[in-house]
Amino acid sequence: MTNAQPNILKIDSSSRHEGSASRQLATRLVNRITAENLDASIISRDVSAGFPIISEDWIGANFTPRDERNETQNDLLKLSDILISELHAADILVIGVPIYNFGVPAALKTWIDLICRVGETFHYTEAGPEGLLTGKRAVITVASGGVPVGSPADHATSYLTQVLGFVGITDVTYISATGLATDPEAPIHAAEAEIDALDLKTAA
Repeated sequence: MTNAQPNILKIDSSSRHEGSASRQLATRLVNRITAENLDASIISRDVSAGFPIISEDWIGANFTPRDERNETQNDLLKLSDILISELHAADILVIGVPIYNFGVPAALKTWIDLICRVGETFHYTEAGPEGLLTGKRAVITVASGGVPVGSPADHATSYLTQVLGFVGITDVTYISATGLATDPEAPIHAAEAEIDALDLKTAA
């Protein structure tokens, strides 16, 4: 990796803890990174318990200039500020994602709503929105019972690619274990082999 002491942000989103393929693969990936980078720093964020969904008051606070926000508005944005600071500090994101009903888990969508903030993770230019989280890499471990990753039915990875690119993260790699409903072992073994062979260089 290009950073001698890479900062890793590991995000798990599966509602399952025991037996979760996406968690298992994300952990394997982090273990591989840390084995090759003993000074790596890791922040683990399990979003599966869910966050408060954004409200009208939250939106009002978000669009109030920072120096004009009152204490209540600052409190409403406190969690979002923490999540965004974790992203800014990260060199590489490791995200474990199961496909639920063709898309991402609701808990992960809530995290996304909290981190996509104008002036914090993107801004507007004459050419359109521009992401502020450049120079980072995301590696996403995806588990699916039957939806093939990259197929027309997969609305999870296309959405994640769009959202991450929106905030400036365009170096995105997917490692998938697909078809677990009919074969719970072979897809995981194949994904583990991909992880073991993965080039771990960060984005330029």
